[in-house]
Amino acid sequence: MIITCWSVKGGSGTTVVAASLALLLGRRSEFGSLLVDLAGDAPAVLGMAEPHGHGVGDWLDAPQSDYDSLLQHEIAAAPHVGLLPVGTRSLAPGNTLMTALALEQRTVVIDAGVLAPGPSLDVIAGATTSLLVLRPCYLALRRAALAPIRPSGVVLMQEPGRALGRKDVEAVLGVPVLSEVLSDPNVARAVDAGLLAGRLPRGLARSLRTAA
Repeated sequence: MIITCWSVKGGSGTTVVAASLALLLGRRSEFGSLLVDLAGDAPAVLGMAEPHGHGVGDWLDAPQSDYDSLLQHEIAAAPHVGLLPVGTRSLAPGNTLMTALALEQRTVVIDAGVLAPGPSLDVIAGATTSLLVLRPCYLALRRAALAPIRPSGVVLMQEPGRALGRKDVEAVLGVPVLSEVLSDPNVARAVDAGLLAGRLPRGLARSLRTAA
């Protein structure tokens, strides 16, 4: 199974959602999980040292891009969770990546970052499940409605005082809100302290179980 997390605006919480899903699925899946970082922020969110070696971009740029060579770039992120960093090269179209990841026995979670023409469209279209991570603001919802691709479902990052809610998002996009993540300072503290991988906040874990 391949789950792609993406957004239509920066600062939506996509990387935190993707990393948290990978941690949750790593614990409960028989084979663990693999987090594929196409946005570049997953190591920081997980409290890891910044990778200096090659990654997905370098693999895509190589003459031979096969599954075995892709896994040579994997590093351990947490118990039962591997991480494929973005690497040092610009990302090429992602069809080759999706073909390789389809061979993976583990549950794959891809942080595709902000939707843009090119690789992110390929990994969203090729995923088993694509999750739009969305804050309930008018501008984000407008961009999502105009996006060239529809998600399987939405992870709604709820914030106090917003006029828009679950029903508005579902009515505009025509897809279900699979999870509502409430604004929680414990999540920000865990990320800032580099503790997300070892101490996933209960509220966040509980909210994302329906999307995992």
